[in-house]
Amino acid sequence: MSQPLRAERAEPVTMLLMGNEAIARGAIEAGVAVAAAYPGTPSSEILGTLARFAGEHGVYVEWSTNEKAALEVAAGAAYAGARSLVSMKQVGLNVAVDPLMSLAYIGVKGGMVLAVADDPGPHSSQTEQDTRLFAGFAKIPCFDPSSPQEAKDMTVAAFDLSEQQGLPVIVRPTTRSSHACGEVTLGGVRPRPEKYRFEKSSRWVIFPKLAAERHKWLIETEKKASRLFEDSPFNRVIPGDGGRIGIITGGVSYNYAVEAASRLGVKPSLLKIGTPWPVPEELVLDFLRSVERILVIEEQEPVLEDQAIRLAYLHGLKVEIRGKRTGDTSPCGEFNVDRVAGFMAPFFGVKDRVQAGAQAVARPQPPALPVRPPVLCPGCPHRASFYAIKEASKGLDPVFCGDIGCYTLGNAPPLETQDTCLCMGASITIA
Repeated sequence: MSQPLRAERAEPVTMLLMGNEAIARGAIEAGVAVAAAYPGTPSSEILGTLARFAGEHGVYVEWSTNEKAALEVAAGAAYAGARSLVSMKQVGLNVAVDPLMSLAYIGVKGGMVLAVADDPGPHSSQTEQDTRLFAGFAKIPCFDPSSPQEAKDMTVAAFDLSEQQGLPVIVRPTTRSSHACGEVTLGGVRPRPEKYRFEKSSRWVIFPKLAAERHKWLIETEKKASRLFEDSPFNRVIPGDGGRIGIITGGVSYNYAVEAASRLGVKPSLLKIGTPWPVPEELVLDFLRSVERILVIEEQEPVLEDQAIRLAYLHGLKVEIRGKRTGDTSPCGEFNVDRVAGFMAPFFGVKDRVQAGAQAVARPQPPALPVRPPVLCPGCPHRASFYAIKEASKGLDPVFCGDIGCYTLGNAPPLETQDTCLCMGASITIA
């Protein structure tokens, strides 16, 4: 896997990459100079991959103290004109949101990309929060890859857009698009300057007067991004069988929707949106005008759905929009083909014969498997720390306050040395 990342060849090279590796490759192709991150599943492989090839491509790579520090390292590089990347998981963005909100007002000189991996389910997180909402909150563009190839291509496009607009840009994979593997066609690595220089200017100091001026600029820039996304290759309409029923979807849910439609034997018109914030409004409006009923398929929050509802209302369109707001799809948990087929079948008035057939076949029930909860890794120093604390507190009745992370497993028997866990850094303050 590593050789094509190292060698640049004249002919196109296709290789098998994990989504996170593809994001790292996209950053290298785009000429990234500085990368910083705090590790968190499902995002960790992004910086880990960059670290393996940092020396070869002249990239400064840093595991930072926390996500806020990582974002500020990347911002400093972008102030000086260098392209920078910062990666984290969705709850890590909570830690970094203070500098992010101000950075959206100040802007950047070099392209700056935030790779923020969401965790629908959740599989390894405290929350199921949706980073697309943070993009809307900060008024910065967001890309939503559906495959490793898109993850790589979107990262390159995000750097270009960031530099063009002078704004940080989010690339938001989810657990499946981060960890799925697929064929990726590589591009060339762009040349970049060997040195960068910070040019002093009052634009880098966010006084209230500057903030008031830049807020207006930010709103206008958001509108420009929506217009730019009209022609993005990541947004497209896939025609159906000529009926007046459509689907709006994006990210990894696009794959589920396509497969579920094939399984159900339906062929609706489908609008795939790879840039969920801001949506390409004219493309969405044209799609809304072409159909009478729409089902919106997206994991987590109704981001695409709410924007479609807003546009339909503002333009007086008589189109029925179904999704999370109407109870036709779920706002919770990770989607898959079975779940999406379950949402689509009643909407289209058909039966899911695959699911019905599976339920009709009588199969002997396998014996119950033993419960295998997660455990601390062999050799983990936390295990010894917890044991020492437990031994020292014998005969007492202490309350053990902990932080989020794999050491939360200290709550489980036989250690039983974590009684509270809220978020990173909350152990001492709660105690």
